[in-house]
Order: sequence, then C-alpha cells, then structure tokens
Amino acid sequence: MRDTRVVAEAPDRSLSLRGAVALFSGFGSPRVVLVLLLAAVGGRLAIGGWSWWDLLGPGVVLALQPFTEWTIHVFVLHFRPRTVGRVRVDPLVSRKHRAHHADPKDLPLVFIPLPALFGLVAGVAAICLGALPLERGLTTLVAALVVLATYEWTHFLIHSTYRPRHALYRYVWRAHRNHHFRNEHYWFGVTVHLADHVLGTFPERTAVPVSPTARTLGVDEAA
Repeated sequence: MRDTRVVAEAPDRSLSLRGAVALFSGFGSPRVVLVLLLAAVGGRLAIGGWSWWDLLGPGVVLALQPFTEWTIHVFVLHFRPRTVGRVRVDPLVSRKHRAHHADPKDLPLVFIPLPALFGLVAGVAAICLGALPLERGLTTLVAALVVLATYEWTHFLIHSTYRPRHALYRYVWRAHRNHHFRNEHYWFGVTVHLADHVLGTFPERTAVPVSPTARTLGVDEAA
C-alpha cells in the first residue's frame, strides 16, 4: 500500500534542502536503511580490530557501484514481463519501476519496495559476512549501506520539487530527467554516470529522439 500521507504533505512549491530531508525521512525505505546502517556501524565499532585491509572492501564497493547501478537498472528495473511455460515472470521491482515511469512525481514510487529492499540487504550482508572475516565484512557492509542510502536520497531528491543549486547535482538531475522524459534507453545512472559514459548510454540530449515509450517502458499494462 502506498503512503498517501507523505504524498499529501509534499508541497507544490520548490522544496528547501531542509524540507527535502524532512520529507525524505517520512518514508519507510530511508528509515529501514538508516536503522540497518546504524546497526552495522555499531557492530563494527564494537568489534574493533582495525587495519588497512578495512579499506579494501569499501574500495571494491565504490569501484563497482556505477556498473552495479547501471546493470540493475537495465536488466532488472526495465525487465519486460514474459511468460515461461504457464508462469508469468514480472518481478515486483520491475512492476513498481514501470509505475514510477508512468508517474515520476509520485514520490512513494521513487523508493525501493520494502520486500525487495530486505531481500537486497540480506543478500549483500550474506556476501559480505560470508566471504570476508567478520571485521572486514562489517566494514564492507557499512560501505554498501552508505551507497544504498545515497542512491535512495539522490533518487528522491531528483523527483522532489527541490531544484539544483550546484553544478554536480544539476548534471545528475538533468541526466535522470532525460531518462524519464526524453528517452528511457539512455542515462541509466542515478547517483553517478560513469557506466553510462563507458558503455555509451550518455549521449547528447538532442542526439536521440523523444521516445514514445518513456512512460510505459514498452509494456501494455492492460494486456
């Protein structure tokens, strides 16, 4: 069920950054991520045993993040439903993302759905804590949760009525709006566009046509 209370509180006028933070904190996903992040930080501080090896896991997370974000956006969020045998395959995150494209101003649709969020965090935690010693694993998990929180915040801010005031955020804001309102086949990054530049999905805005399926992602929901 969507949180219509938060939508009702969203003002029509441009948000201040303080107002954006207050609005952001009213949604379930940011609260869950914050609690998990604080728990991971608390666990890491309690264990201790710091070394230079603690930098390795976060370094890998940050290096992979642009390509992880790009891959998930292309192959999971833009996944088109299909039938395998008698089973229709249409993941929740894909359905929610299509709804997000249909109404980019609907703020609750901006966030990762909670069932998917719990599954994602559980999977990342299993990898970090299963593949690494506990100390290094917790450090890496903290880095992954910081990246996740940054993604949720950036995506929310872009779709809120807060307007860019600095060049870096204006660059990210404009690129994501191009993805929604120009052509959904390009500009897949949200927090950073390194993968778009490397993989050829960051063209000049005027170099690609306006897509007639930017709102539907090519899926007829009534079918």
